[in-house]
Amino acid sequence: MRALRIPVCCLIALSAAALHAADEQYQLGADSQVQEGVPQGTVTEHEWKSEIFEGTVRRYSVYVPAQYDGSEPAAVMVFQDGHAYVDPNGQFRATVVMDNLIHAGDMPVTIGIFIDPGHLRETLPDQKRGWRPTPANRSFEYDTLSDQYARFLLEEILPEVGKSVRLTTDPNMRAICGISSGGICAWTVAWERPNEFRKVLSHVGSFVNIRGGNDCEALIRKAEKKPIRVFLQDGSGDLDNQHGNWPLANQEMAAALKFKDYDFKFVYGEGGHNGKHGGAILPESLRWLWRD
Repeated sequence: MRALRIPVCCLIALSAAALHAADEQYQLGADSQVQEGVPQGTVTEHEWKSEIFEGTVRRYSVYVPAQYDGSEPAAVMVFQDGHAYVDPNGQFRATVVMDNLIHAGDMPVTIGIFIDPGHLRETLPDQKRGWRPTPANRSFEYDTLSDQYARFLLEEILPEVGKSVRLTTDPNMRAICGISSGGICAWTVAWERPNEFRKVLSHVGSFVNIRGGNDCEALIRKAEKKPIRVFLQDGSGDLDNQHGNWPLANQEMAAALKFKDYDFKFVYGEGGHNGKHGGAILPESLRWLWRD
């Protein structure tokens, strides 16, 4: 019997179709839609030139919920690749979700800070959402295992935002979130500064060897347990390349967190390297992260 030979191009097409079908199963629910009778917060856009990341300029947006009245400090949630999360028509629609969950009492009154990576240039790109840095500085900022990004937040961004709204200094009321390299960045901030940030949400996090991120699970196993709450999301269709295998890396992170008895949740699906699954479960993720 002659073996059936399928052209490589056909195999690639079939694989892409299967991955697309896996992604399409994840749909946004009611909590990700604007709801009648739910007060909507405001979003303002800003520009920042950093000294800690010398020579960079970036956009960031600040979300202030309608319930914020300044009578007491608000909780804080920082988002890397902020453009992806703040977009009301994107895969995450974080401000819409926050409107609904704050209104329902499922999360506290929370200021959202949505930060894009820095551009190594004097001025921002002309395009409204020109977020991808050229030359690239995103990987340096996000994938590096150091306290530099934590210092950038604590010494520059939070004090600047704090000039117009009252922000809590309680680490249990500070959360940080990101996708891909932004996910490992969120983890690294809390790992380096658990006295400042104790809630982490990672979507398809890059816990692989881009800049040594594959060491994270070993560090967790050997270090004293830190007071960090972690929500991880990944899918079996995530990346597999020269840096590593994302599904395996996230499973290793989850195993290490379980071994050290961290307060964590790992949701593993079938999707690829995007925000479709993470966006679909963002309301669930935030409820879990902000419980108690």
